[in-house]
Amino acid sequence: MKKLLLGLLVIFSSCTVQKINKSLKNSEILDQGHMGFMLLDPDKDKVLVDINSDKYFIPASNTKLFTFYTSYSILGDELVNGLNYLEKGDSLIFWGTGDPGLLHPDLKNEVALNFLKSSNKELYLLDNFDQIEAFGPGWSWDWYNYYYSTERSAMPIFGNIVRFKLEEGQNWFSIIPTRFTPFLEAKKTDDWKGYRFRRDRYKNLFSYQLGESMSSEPFETDIPFVTSAAFTAQLLSESLEKKVTLIQNKDYLSKEPKKLQTTPADSIYAQMMKISDNFLAEQLMVLVSDQLNNTLSASDAIAYAKENLLADLPDEPLWVDGSGLSSKNMFTPRSIIALLGKIRTEVPLEKIKAYFPAGGESGTIRNWYKADEGQDPYIYAKTGTLSMSNALSGYLITKSGKILHFSCILNNYALPSSDLKKELEKTLRLIHEKY
Repeated sequence: MKKLLLGLLVIFSSCTVQKINKSLKNSEILDQGHMGFMLLDPDKDKVLVDINSDKYFIPASNTKLFTFYTSYSILGDELVNGLNYLEKGDSLIFWGTGDPGLLHPDLKNEVALNFLKSSNKELYLLDNFDQIEAFGPGWSWDWYNYYYSTERSAMPIFGNIVRFKLEEGQNWFSIIPTRFTPFLEAKKTDDWKGYRFRRDRYKNLFSYQLGESMSSEPFETDIPFVTSAAFTAQLLSESLEKKVTLIQNKDYLSKEPKKLQTTPADSIYAQMMKISDNFLAEQLMVLVSDQLNNTLSASDAIAYAKENLLADLPDEPLWVDGSGLSSKNMFTPRSIIALLGKIRTEVPLEKIKAYFPAGGESGTIRNWYKADEGQDPYIYAKTGTLSMSNALSGYLITKSGKILHFSCILNNYALPSSDLKKELEKTLRLIHEKY
C-alpha cells in the first residue's frame, strides 16, 4: 500500500510539473519575447522547470537581490557606519560613508546631525565626493529629473531629493526641505490635467504645473537635486545652524577614522526591496565599499562580492550597479536561483518576509499575486522593470506548505508589462495550488 501511495504521489507530482511547463511554453503572451524561467524545490534539490536558465538576461531591479545579499553579508542588520571622523585639536574633520539616512524624508535619521550639533569643535567637511560618480554606468542622461535616478553621493542629505507633497485637507503643497521654496516657480498650465514638477538639468531650479483638478487631491513626488560637496556643506550648515567648512586635504583619507553608527540597516533593506528604491540600493554598495576599505567605490564593492561571496554561482554575474538601472547588468536565472538559496540559508525567513515585497499585500507586488481571502501571502519576491525587461524572482509558498524558489526574467517584449504580469500570475497560482 505504501509503495502504491508513493507511486501515485510521484505520478501526481509529475503531472503537476507538466502542467506548469505547459502553461509557460504554450503561452501566446510569453512566446512573444525572450523568457528565462527556473523553479526549484530546495528540499528535494530538484529543478522542476528549466527554460533558458543558463542564458543571460537583463534583470532590471532583480539586481537588488545581489545588492541585498552583499550588503547583508558585509553590513549586517543593525546600524551602518554613517560618518567617518577625526578629532584634531579644536577641529572635528568628518566625511561621508554613503549612508543615505541623514535627514532622509522617510528614514528620518538624525544621529549624525545630533553628533555634529553637540560637538564644541570647529566642523570641517572633507571633500571625498570625487570617489563616487553621481550616475551609474549605462544610465540614461534624461533620467536626471526622476526619483528613480537620484544622484549617488558620498554624503547624502535629505535623500538627495526635494519632496513636494499635498496632504489631505491642505490648501497647498509642502516643500521638503523648505529651503528650496525660493527656487520653485509656476509654469503656465494651459490644459494640463495633473501635476508635474521639473528641475533644470544642471541647476537646482525647479518648476511646477498644477492642473485645476489637482489643486485639492493629495499627491507626493520626489525630484532629485544636483549634489556637490560644497552644496552638502551648505545644507549641513543650515541644518546645524553652525558653520561647516569644506576642506580638500586628501591626506586625512589615508588615516584610520573613527566611525559613527547611524541608520538601522534593516530599515534601508526593507525600503530598498519593497518599493525597489534605486537610490538606497546604490548607496548600500557605497556603504559596503567604505566598510571594506574606507573608500567609496560601488565597482570595488561589486568586485569584492563577485570574488568572495558569489564565486560559487553557476554563471558569473555581469554586474555594474547596485540598483539595476543599467542595461549592462546581465544575470542568468539559474544564478539568481542559487543566490536565493544562499539568502534562505543565511537570512532568517521572518526577515525575508519583512524585507521582500509580499504578493497582494506590500511593495511593488501589492496589487499582484494576491492570496485567497484570509490567507497569508504566497509570493515573496523582488520585481524588476525596465523598458526592455520584466522580472520576478523569489519564494513561492504552496498550499501544501512547501517553499519553492523561482526566477522569471522576460526580455524584449513589445507588450504592456501588465499583460506579462497577468500571464505569469496564472502560472504562479497554478504552482501555489497544485504542487
